[in-house]
Amino acid sequence: MGSMVDERRLTTEEKALKINLTGDIYGCFAEIGAGQEVAANFFKAGGSSGTIAYTQSAYDMKVSDAMYGPASRYVCEERLITMLETEYDTLSSRLPKKKEESRFFAFSNTVEALNYHKTNQGHGWVGIRFQMQLGGEPNDVILHIKLHDNSHKAQQEALGILGVNLIHACYFHNDDLDEFLTNLVHRIPRDRVEVDMLRVSGPDFENVDNRIIALNLVKRGMTDATMFDLCGSVLQPATALYKKNILLMRGRFRPVTKVHIDMIETGSRQFLQEEGVSEDNLSVIFELTLKDLTADGKISDKDFIDRAELLGSLGYTVMISNYLKHYKMVDYLAGISRGQKMGLIVGVYNLHTIFDERYYDNLPGGLLEAFGRGFGHNVKLFVYPATNVDTGELYTLENIQIPVHLRGLLQYMVDNNKMEAIEDFDPKLLHILSDEVLSKIKAHAHSWEDDVPEDVVKAIKYFELFGYVKRKEVVTV
Repeated sequence: MGSMVDERRLTTEEKALKINLTGDIYGCFAEIGAGQEVAANFFKAGGSSGTIAYTQSAYDMKVSDAMYGPASRYVCEERLITMLETEYDTLSSRLPKKKEESRFFAFSNTVEALNYHKTNQGHGWVGIRFQMQLGGEPNDVILHIKLHDNSHKAQQEALGILGVNLIHACYFHNDDLDEFLTNLVHRIPRDRVEVDMLRVSGPDFENVDNRIIALNLVKRGMTDATMFDLCGSVLQPATALYKKNILLMRGRFRPVTKVHIDMIETGSRQFLQEEGVSEDNLSVIFELTLKDLTADGKISDKDFIDRAELLGSLGYTVMISNYLKHYKMVDYLAGISRGQKMGLIVGVYNLHTIFDERYYDNLPGGLLEAFGRGFGHNVKLFVYPATNVDTGELYTLENIQIPVHLRGLLQYMVDNNKMEAIEDFDPKLLHILSDEVLSKIKAHAHSWEDDVPEDVVKAIKYFELFGYVKRKEVVTV
């Protein structure tokens, strides 16, 4: 098979040819929305008659509905899964004897490519259902992509490369996540194709945690943000947050403490008082930034999963992002929420950073540009108080100390409903600091249990998270 380095250097045509010449790989293609670029690469490579059972493309909506059932949206995950199921089952039922000697696959995509007037964002759902073992149960790999090329033809070409990469990686790099992801985006840099959701499932991926894949998409710069729900299922942000009002809380959550819960509960109550915000159209998100995931310069997968488990056990959706600065995160979410409202819960000391002009040296318009981008949408900051580190007194939005020349901007934010203090907080919790709780856990001090929710105490003890070690009982003879 050659070395890993040799494999990585294969061209798209060479990868397609290698698959075509592997005698037991056999499957079908169903592509909608950007031409049949993936299948075309296999035909161009030669030797495809032993690999491709059939290809098809239901471009007319009526034809698509006849084949896969009626749909309200054609470019969505649900449609892709229906396509994969239909085609894989069709292939299996048509050629039962062929299945005894071949590993079957069904490759599908449903894509919205750039339109003639270039007024849309090209994106799509791509997936494959495939047998890794002869006679084995199939696996699924599902991904969502954004296409950034500025011509329809270039987007078609990028999709064609990605599809060949995906099929090749599934068959030849399925045992190494790092190699799989490297090969998936080979020859299509991030400024052409962005992968913001990838999920694997099936008997051959039982030991793969999709949250680690999500982390790696962000870590590798394949996307800037991705998310998953309380069950650990990876979500595509734009789909999960469609027409939702978003309440966001950023932090390390190492671990989640009672003060974090108080912040999110009190912030939620105030956000729900905003016009148009209700329980059924609200999505509450805990966001971990890559910088906050870093320990000793490296991102520990275990530490990340520990925090994700705790937030999931409390019923919250988790987002991982590369957006260190608040305005970038808000800018990103505003593009998704499309006119819906957004709330951002911050501790009062975070405002010092938000109002620090040095923080925005990278922007031509400095602090004012950042505030315009971060708060020009339907965005509101909910400011949680703290205990003043110098005086021990209550430190709030009302008595915050910021430079004199910026106080007018702060007042403007308050006066225009862009910022308000969280009122109904529990003052008995303000002393709790995550770093201190973490130190107590590692030092085996019992007092940390008073600072975190009961469910979190149980989880930390049961799973031995954050350095907690179960005490072994000493048996005396």
